[in-house]
Amino acid sequence: MNSTCQISLINQPILADWQREKLVQIHEGKVYIYLPVSDKFPLQNIQKAARSIEKMGVDTATLVGELWSEDTQWAFALGFTCAEKLTSVEFTGEKSCVDSLNNKLAVFGWARDLTNQTPTQLPPESLAKSAIDYITAQAPDKVTAKVIAGEALEKEGWVGIYNVGKGSIHPPCLLELDFNPSKAEKTPVSTCLVGKGITFDSGGYSIKSNAGMFNMKADMGGAAVVAGALALAIRQGLNQRVKLILCCAENMISSHAYKLSDILTYKNGVTCEVANTDAEGRIVLADGLLLAAESEPAMIIDAATLTGASVMATGGDYSALFSLDQKLADQAKLTAKAVNEPLWQLPLEIWHQEKCPSEFADTANSRPIPGGGPGGASNAAGFLSRFVPNEGKGWLHFDLSAAYNGNSNRLWAAGATGLGIATIANLLTSEPSK
Repeated sequence: MNSTCQISLINQPILADWQREKLVQIHEGKVYIYLPVSDKFPLQNIQKAARSIEKMGVDTATLVGELWSEDTQWAFALGFTCAEKLTSVEFTGEKSCVDSLNNKLAVFGWARDLTNQTPTQLPPESLAKSAIDYITAQAPDKVTAKVIAGEALEKEGWVGIYNVGKGSIHPPCLLELDFNPSKAEKTPVSTCLVGKGITFDSGGYSIKSNAGMFNMKADMGGAAVVAGALALAIRQGLNQRVKLILCCAENMISSHAYKLSDILTYKNGVTCEVANTDAEGRIVLADGLLLAAESEPAMIIDAATLTGASVMATGGDYSALFSLDQKLADQAKLTAKAVNEPLWQLPLEIWHQEKCPSEFADTANSRPIPGGGPGGASNAAGFLSRFVPNEGKGWLHFDLSAAYNGNSNRLWAAGATGLGIATIANLLTSEPSK
């Protein structure tokens, strides 16, 4: 197979023999994806075909022909791209369509590559710098950023990020990036994006198994998704003020690491007993949500590879959505459907705040049983809800159970998927539901 290959989409088989019903058909050196008009899962089958074509040794796929739409081309790109070729697709069609697809491919490629980097390549401060550099490049005169790192976190009261990251030789940090197209200091903040940026998660003293730790370079996937979403929204013409907050730390074991039964006191006065050092994502996100609330935004969106429970619930095919604001949750689900990103809402009520009780503090960060016990994903969201304003109105929590695959499968190459970026980007640029 040539390193560059033209791919056509057809709805009538190009072959008349036993191969006529095959999804991928090769005839006279040309490659075709056969998608009958009656196909019930067209985007999924195109993504599956793209994985097969990439495995043939094709380095760059050039899409040709009149049957390709924007949605089908994007499905192909998601299936074809992989760690070594994250932007190796050439699109076809009207210039506006090609430009839109190229913008998405570039941002997804950046975010996926960031997530695929090793923990040694990407310590916490490097993650923050990467986000600053990439987003600033999208709008150089409209972005400012502040990073608080190391001991300064404790001095300024960001106890969650500080404690989770203090056991590592790589200092933890909190990034607050401000995209302000008006450049006016008093411009209201439309949205705050908060991302979990755990660049490696050993589990701390609640140490993970070897198998459970192997893919933990991707535990900063939430940070990559929200940073990518902001970059994509800027490329799509975002004209609202948005702040990006990344909670960056490496969760390691050392003589200085935080311990089970430690009690943290957050800026809002909530006390938290550490019942599981491996439930660190919610500990750092609490700081990010408190910082977000200071800007009094209309909407707060956080994203995190937060719980194994969400993977168990969704099979890793969907991201999980939680909210106490059902109107906003409905808008998020419609937005996800419009951009073909699988999203499933799981239960969250205000009483989920009480699902991780402590005898010594207002709450624990989990329950000291495997996986946090029944309803673990909802309980984690309940913990986070203690740190958002307005009783949760305007808040969305994405538990990114489909953010990363340790092994390739029929739809995805191994590595980060970028799922969630398009949904959140569209939420930033769309009008709120009435």
